[in-house]
Amino acid sequence: MATARLTDTEIQDALGRLAGWSLRDGKLHRAFQFGDFVEAFGFMTRAALLAEKHNHHPEWFNVYNRVVVDLTTHDAGGISQRDVDLAAALNSLTEPGT
Repeated sequence: MATARLTDTEIQDALGRLAGWSLRDGKLHRAFQFGDFVEAFGFMTRAALLAEKHNHHPEWFNVYNRVVVDLTTHDAGGISQRDVDLAAALNSLTEPGT
C-alpha cells in the first residue's frame, strides 16, 4: 500500500505542532544546534537508531555542533505522515532526560 502525500493544509497543521520545523524545498526542515561535535554526533546516533525503528531515514548534514535534517517520503512524492511522525520523534530526542 502506497504512503499518502499530505495536503498543504495538513502540512501546515503539522508544522504548528512541530517546534523548530519549517517547510523548505518541499521537505520538512530543521537545524539542530548542540554544545559541541560529541553532542551532535550523539544525537545523530540516537536519531539513526530511531529512524531505523521507524523504517524511515532522514536526509541530513552535520558540521561540528549542527545537524540539519530534511524529511520527505520519496514513495509519496512529498511529505507524508511518516515524516511528521519522525520529526516529532527527533524532537523528543532533544528534550531533557532523553
